[in-house]
Amino acid sequence: MHTGKKYEKKGSIIRANRHIGSHIALIFWSFLVIFPLWVMIINSFKDRLSIYENPYWLPKKWNFLNYASILHDGDFLNYFKNSFVVVISSLLLVLLIGALAGYAFANWRGRISHALFLFMIAGMMLPIKIASIRLLEMVRAFGLLNTVFSLIPIYIAMGIPIAVFVLTEFIREIPAELTEAGVMDGAGRFCIFRMIIIPLIRPALATVGIYNLVPFWNDLWFPLIFITDEKSKTLLLGVTRLFGQYQTDWSKVLAVLTLSAIPVMIMYLAMSKQFIAGLTAGAVKG
Repeated sequence: MHTGKKYEKKGSIIRANRHIGSHIALIFWSFLVIFPLWVMIINSFKDRLSIYENPYWLPKKWNFLNYASILHDGDFLNYFKNSFVVVISSLLLVLLIGALAGYAFANWRGRISHALFLFMIAGMMLPIKIASIRLLEMVRAFGLLNTVFSLIPIYIAMGIPIAVFVLTEFIREIPAELTEAGVMDGAGRFCIFRMIIIPLIRPALATVGIYNLVPFWNDLWFPLIFITDEKSKTLLLGVTRLFGQYQTDWSKVLAVLTLSAIPVMIMYLAMSKQFIAGLTAGAVKG
């Protein structure tokens, strides 16, 4: 009996040590992530000279003129509006198309559906940038050059493969009894999709949304190719111009980068609960 208690105590100590190690690793990783954000934010509130005195600590005197200058002198709000319209429209369409395609693939079993599914997810392995010249020709042919609408089809094509892959697997894990109950109640396929499927795959939708949010928001390649008109530039493309304008004034540069990072952080925090639930559900389902 004493031997059993001894082994039980030893096992609890081993588990505690494992938890300590994981906590240390998480703390170290959190420091690596938070430290650059800390440096960026606090230095954005300093003037041009005081930033060199102690770049890792709070400013002695808070300077808000950097943000006022950027918002007043630059075209930051227009850049933000363009990026917001493009990213939100692209995300909504990716989620809608991915959910519909996932619902179809989950219920349509056969060689043709399997081949189409593999064709869709093959886009995860092929970078879309290799077709930039052809895409530029297509955008010019459709008359979308120098407009923000030229980016939406590109981002949809970028996001659909991962959306179809994730959402199809989640929908396949939904018990068939739920959809059968809807059919017995006289509900059609679209009614089942809207009333049963969508509420159950919200964590997966959040996972797909956050996964695509960062590359859509931070994309510089396609705006640089498709857009030269100042009124249609996206946020990151506009930030590069502001960066060149304020390249000697690092406090203004960091203020621009802080403003450009805020929307991504807010959207991530808004969807983080569903995102974590989606990751946990996926881990449990294996």
